[in-house]
Amino acid sequence: MTVTQISIGRFHHFHLARQMEKHNLLDCIWTGYLRYKLRDEQGIPADKICTFPWLHSPYMARGRYGMAHWMWLNREWRWWAQETLDRYVASHLKHPTTLIALSGTGLHAGMSAQRNGGRYVCDRGSSHIRFQDQLLREEYKRWGLVFEGIDPRIIAKEEAEYEQADLITVPSEFVRKSFIEMGVPAHKLSKVVYGARLDRFHKVADQPKDKFTVLWVGSVGIRKGFLDLYEAFRALKHPQKELIVVGEVEVEMKSLISSKDLTGITFMGSVPNQDLPRIYSTAHVFVLPSIEDGFGMVQGEALACGCPVIASSNTGAEDLFTDGVEGFIVPIRSPKHICERLQQLADDPVLQSQLSEAAISRVAALKGWDTYGNTFANVLTTML
Repeated sequence: MTVTQISIGRFHHFHLARQMEKHNLLDCIWTGYLRYKLRDEQGIPADKICTFPWLHSPYMARGRYGMAHWMWLNREWRWWAQETLDRYVASHLKHPTTLIALSGTGLHAGMSAQRNGGRYVCDRGSSHIRFQDQLLREEYKRWGLVFEGIDPRIIAKEEAEYEQADLITVPSEFVRKSFIEMGVPAHKLSKVVYGARLDRFHKVADQPKDKFTVLWVGSVGIRKGFLDLYEAFRALKHPQKELIVVGEVEVEMKSLISSKDLTGITFMGSVPNQDLPRIYSTAHVFVLPSIEDGFGMVQGEALACGCPVIASSNTGAEDLFTDGVEGFIVPIRSPKHICERLQQLADDPVLQSQLSEAAISRVAALKGWDTYGNTFANVLTTML
């Protein structure tokens, strides 16, 4: 039986599509992206990429037209972009297929696939939707911010998907445990850990010896725990420390950091993908202190470039590396623990070098995305 995928954005699903194509399983992948934006997706035949961009692409471009702050509109727009893609694909499924749909976009298509004699796999990249909502409510309250909560329609739909699906695939032990805590039976869950693009990410330079560079890559927001890193960096004792921040700063975070001392911190904004290997390679440590992050793929990118990682326990880190060998795993909301590990690496260049070498070896052993693809194919075979 062939595989049909739905992923409104890129996320990890185009890596999965390449792997399904390698296994001669891919029928097509549906996405909300414009076709011309997918020209760099090598390894997937062009005729197997199907697009329904009419709502999602304008949604992604709304910032250019000053609409990014229209909260009610954004909420409706996001909901209908996912819902219409789901319903459109459902109307086009006419033969048996195994549908693998990113959560939030597969309920109607999944039922259509099942009616046609196929199977439905709900692929969830983050923790259980209600678990995620609870964590974010707590975190916004921690910083004195108002959080409207995840759209109740999205929560209801995702939980219906969990119930309807023949299988739920998750990327990390953190995510798996969140589902079990929320009452989903363990036998319905299958953990398939993401990979890293070894063709794109590898060590291309050495870390400087005259300073200590801490790196952040990703959106700068509440969910990712940026303020915990900020506090840890301020407490770090080093005469030539710097924090390089790659990624766009979210609106709530701008208000929180506007009055803070940002000495030693450089905000680079978004950078081209081709520049990232050098940025990773020249950093002494990469930090991902997320409050909720199903599996931070940036961790694999950093490790592949020889950059040790300090990550929270809610990032999938335990499925990627060993605490104390290629990096360190710390509790969420723990600036003190982050600072202790930063200080340890800043004070001990030999240890930093050892972790750097171990990081490269660890990611090489994972064999990029091939292990992920092989595992996913085995999961589908077992299910069928």
